Amino acid sequence: MTKVKYYYDPETLSYRPIALTNKRRISNVILFITFSFVFGVSVLLILMNSDWINTPAEITQKRALENYELQFEILNKKLTQLESVLANVEERDNNLYRVYFEASPIPEEQRKAGFGGVNRYSNLEGYDNSELIIDISKRLDILTKQTVVQSRSLDEIERLAENKAALIEAIPSIQPIKNKDLIRLASGYGYRTDPFTKKRRFHYGIDFTAKKGVPVYATGNGVVKRADNRSAGHGNHIRIDHGFGYVSLYAHLSKYNVRRGQKVKRGDIIGYVGNTGRSAGPHLHYEIFKENKKINPVDFYYGNLSPKEFDALLTQSKQENQSMD
Repeated sequence: MTKVKYYYDPETLSYRPIALTNKRRISNVILFITFSFVFGVSVLLILMNSDWINTPAEITQKRALENYELQFEILNKKLTQLESVLANVEERDNNLYRVYFEASPIPEEQRKAGFGGVNRYSNLEGYDNSELIIDISKRLDILTKQTVVQSRSLDEIERLAENKAALIEAIPSIQPIKNKDLIRLASGYGYRTDPFTKKRRFHYGIDFTAKKGVPVYATGNGVVKRADNRSAGHGNHIRIDHGFGYVSLYAHLSKYNVRRGQKVKRGDIIGYVGNTGRSAGPHLHYEIFKENKKINPVDFYYGNLSPKEFDALLTQSKQENQSMD
């Protein structure tokens, strides 16, 4: 029922009702309808953004989507952490491990190569969070490939480390006669006077003078290549193949106690000082070969000598005197 409004009439000294015009009535109706529409739409929007009018299934789905978004954000952070860790490992691999083991560094383009060709992620397009999902998928694929490359690199480093350890054990790096058993270092590597012809010729080893029967030691791990007296001038002698291109020779022995094909380790007694073959007196003639080329043995005596002893040995080996063979 419409509320009636009144006005005061001074002539009649009484209140009289105000008559509404049609225009006023229409304006009031329009105002009421507009207010009702705005109020209704506002209520509807509030309801649409709340769980009041959603079915249980829709509520569950909405919460699941929110949970997925949260999981993707967590995954994104974890990916960033993993990328940082892998980058650190790659840096140490290239600048430390591969340098130490003398291996070529892995190029950056090989480590971080992407995936060309067709769109591998087209099936992930069209979703609300497609951009985030595709970005994470790409990073996962690249991270997986980088991990495979790094894993293979570490496998290679492991093999190189094993070879390095074997090389260190194999290199002929000790003096074949102990200092306490030495009389003197008779002659070194280089031009020396032949004891028989008295002519100057190149001497390819080092002569250690010692009493007959003094033990001779293998200077590195290896396999006995020869142990016989079938070599002109060397008398009873032993050749040990150390691998990695290294071979050592021990000549003029009184006897040997190893056989061909036998494995020996550095420090094993392989024979005894003698005076067999082309020899001017009891001594050991010792040589080292690298890739079938004779090299100066004095460069390898760092395994069982002090700096002072090595310096004395180096000085004596440089003296041009008469050799023992």
